[in-house]
Amino acid sequence: MIRIIACGRAREKWMQAAIEEYRKRISGYDRIELIEVADEKAPESNSPAENEQVKQIEGERLLKAISPQDYVFLLDLAGKTCDSVALSERIRDLQSHGHSRIDFVIGGSLGLSPQVIRRADYRWQLSVNTFPHQICRILVLEQVYRAFRILHHEPYHK
Repeated sequence: MIRIIACGRAREKWMQAAIEEYRKRISGYDRIELIEVADEKAPESNSPAENEQVKQIEGERLLKAISPQDYVFLLDLAGKTCDSVALSERIRDLQSHGHSRIDFVIGGSLGLSPQVIRRADYRWQLSVNTFPHQICRILVLEQVYRAFRILHHEPYHK
């Protein structure tokens, strides 16, 4: 099973439509679940300490959704890059070695708590560019779908 665990909701209709489209496509290959945990308000007037508290609260919510046996891909700007072929191979290897749940975890707009970072099995830098965290879930779903197409030797746009 593939799970996207994300902080906050995708509120825009076009985002929701894209998410549902990729969930439908992935479901032909594996079970897919989207778990959205509540995000905290973080006004620009927050102090650094208040922002750390927001990350801590959001991190606790994310960690509650993760089981000890889950393999966690953490989307992290400080992570390692992984191209589509390497991602497909990693998913294949994890599934063939008994990892029944693979979680892709997306933090909130302020980033990640140290506890969430420590829980990661793989810290994945999706891009050197910065994207809103709601769009990241679409990009992750697209990459997971692409990985399954690669694993099944099916064509996909290059």
